[in-house]
Amino acid sequence: RYKSVVTPRRAAVAIACCWIVSLLVGLTPMFGWNNLNKMRRTQELNGSHTEFVITCQFETVISMEYMVYFNFFVWVLPPLLLMLLIYLEVFNLIRKQLNKKVSSSSNDPQKYYGKELKIAKSLALVLFLFALSWLPLHVLNCITLFCPSCQTPHILTYIAIFLTHGNSAMNPIVYAFRIKKFRTAFLQIWNQYFCCKTNKNATSTTTAETGN
Repeated sequence: RYKSVVTPRRAAVAIACCWIVSLLVGLTPMFGWNNLNKMRRTQELNGSHTEFVITCQFETVISMEYMVYFNFFVWVLPPLLLMLLIYLEVFNLIRKQLNKKVSSSSNDPQKYYGKELKIAKSLALVLFLFALSWLPLHVLNCITLFCPSCQTPHILTYIAIFLTHGNSAMNPIVYAFRIKKFRTAFLQIWNQYFCCKTNKNATSTTTAETGN
């Protein structure tokens, strides 16, 4: 059923939609939802006639209303909770299937159990890394918005921003090290495009077909 539902065409459409939504959400501050007008009004109220200069800091240029109400409450927190519920359901289904198949299988139930458990742990690790990478920054943003008098060290903000960027690099590493098919595909891509090595299996297959 999975192969009939998740076709290459549908997978491509889903990936394209994810990229389009990500671009729209990420580029929203460039369309006007930022602190530029606020900083200009502040300078005018102060009666300053000096040249308008923008301090290039995250909390200075990015609107906290955008980060908290739009980014966090709409595009981060709901997907995080949804993924948590989905993964809990996945664990529950795996547990039920394991109980059925392990009890009915007489070949090697421990091998099957270990394989399914490893995949389940990989999913849990991906969810944990997502929460670990994104929640610190959004918690700091909530503190900044709802408690203006609270002072948070800039170093914490920089670390939180670094974690959000690092999350993009974590998932491929998790999949590559914990799932054999991902690791094999990753090594093939690395050898072919970065080490300029050809795939031996593909080469031997092509040679055999040419000989025939």
